Amino acid sequence: MQPTYLPWLGYFSLIDYVDQFVFLDCVQFDKRSWQQRNKILTANGPVWLSVPVLTRGKFADDISDICIDTSSNFSKKHINSIRQSYQKSEYFDEYFDYFSNIIDGDFEYISDLNIRLIVCLMEMLKIDCATIRASELGVEGSKDQLLANISKTLEAGRYVSPVGSIGYLRDSDAFSSFGIDVLYNDYQHPIYKQLHGSFEPYMSVIDLLFNHGPDSLEIIRSGFNPVSAESLGDEAT
Repeated sequence: MQPTYLPWLGYFSLIDYVDQFVFLDCVQFDKRSWQQRNKILTANGPVWLSVPVLTRGKFADDISDICIDTSSNFSKKHINSIRQSYQKSEYFDEYFDYFSNIIDGDFEYISDLNIRLIVCLMEMLKIDCATIRASELGVEGSKDQLLANISKTLEAGRYVSPVGSIGYLRDSDAFSSFGIDVLYNDYQHPIYKQLHGSFEPYMSVIDLLFNHGPDSLEIIRSGFNPVSAESLGDEAT
């Protein structure tokens, strides 16, 4: 999957399930996507945290080539927003310094920041999974063929995909031509205790960590739902 900023629970559910996770950083950057933003829960409801990037004349560039706009001082704003929103949570002191130091780090590229945060969050969640950047593999292709070529290069027997990709993977023979099975994670978002108001799904995983600490991985796993394309039916397209 594309390296996204402070991902949600379903992202880590997939990482937790597989043997090797590929950061798909060799595809075109999509401005105002999860690649540069995510949500946290404040006392006033969900709020977006967005990382400013330099995209003028770079709309066709890969994610790995997109630079952060460091002139905005976004890191201080994000860290303050996270502190104000979660400082009263049970596990705030246990986790805050780890990833706030990363957010405040000296990163030139958005992909480097995102991947470092994801790897840090994997460590906090105690997820043991090998990771690699697609840009390091030198694999070519687009969409389904790119994914299949990456899987073949890594000698995969099964490709696990978020269910959102079924629209263009269902009718593809790219994986079957290599003898690779495709499985989808139709993630069922768990409900858990939050600090503010009624339950809000699809927050960054840090919302879960601050509230549930060492129990977070068990909660993430409770939503994992592996299914085949056939079992999802036409409504998934």
